[in-house]
Amino acid sequence: MLKKSVIISSVVLMSMIPMFSLSQASYAADLTNGKETAIKVMEYNIHHAEGMDDILNLNRIGDVIKSSGADIIGLQEVDNHFSARSNFEDQAKWLANYLGMHYEFAANLDNNPLNVGEPRRQYGTVILSKYPILSSENHLLDNTQYPSEQRGLAKTVINVRGNHINFYNTHLDNKRAEQRDIQVNEILDIVHKSKGTSILVGDFNATPDSPEIIKMSAQYHDVFAELGMNDAYTSYYYSDKPNRRIDYIYTSDDVKIKTGKVIDTIAADHLPITAELVIKK
Repeated sequence: MLKKSVIISSVVLMSMIPMFSLSQASYAADLTNGKETAIKVMEYNIHHAEGMDDILNLNRIGDVIKSSGADIIGLQEVDNHFSARSNFEDQAKWLANYLGMHYEFAANLDNNPLNVGEPRRQYGTVILSKYPILSSENHLLDNTQYPSEQRGLAKTVINVRGNHINFYNTHLDNKRAEQRDIQVNEILDIVHKSKGTSILVGDFNATPDSPEIIKMSAQYHDVFAELGMNDAYTSYYYSDKPNRRIDYIYTSDDVKIKTGKVIDTIAADHLPITAELVIKK
């Protein structure tokens, strides 16, 4: 059963809905008994569940995630009662229920309802996790120098069998490299403030040879680059075939990278990527 609570950060309101909770005793044990653990991470821009066949099918997105076996997932372009394009569905809650996972929705766009008394119309990113989410916040990124769609960096702390990891999810500007460079600088500042293991996923809307990605990759490990998979394209980008890599999974130094994979599906206009990682104590 879902238990609902609300966390307010300094920049945005996020819903926090753990699917279940640890007892106080087991939680204390988790804090002291951390060990090396293998996890699978996914990054996926779901395009509000509209596929390359122009069909809206949230169930198909859920099946792609379920069949991947991913433990922690970062999704972009997720609707929350946003509009008729997604039938005003709370997509994050639907997916969490369907998958039996904890989740955090981060609203980067937060609009008034169409009618009084209805939910706010939101759009943003989601973090899903098989493991308990201990805390969350959403950092709205700069949108003043080159105003466009509001972007954000969602942060969670997740208890992976006693190892507390910082898991981030983002979706950067799709129009200007200058804006993305500012956003990457902000992301690096935020992530550097957190101690311990960090994993960051997102649609950066930039290819590996772009200055903003080179800057990011100088600080954190680009899983697919380190596996020699720079041609693992994920975005269709006005094409009937994936033709560029703009989706990423980054890790801190204390994470061992084992494998990476691009999943072939028409469920959205991006292909999901997964990485098998080992979290050290």
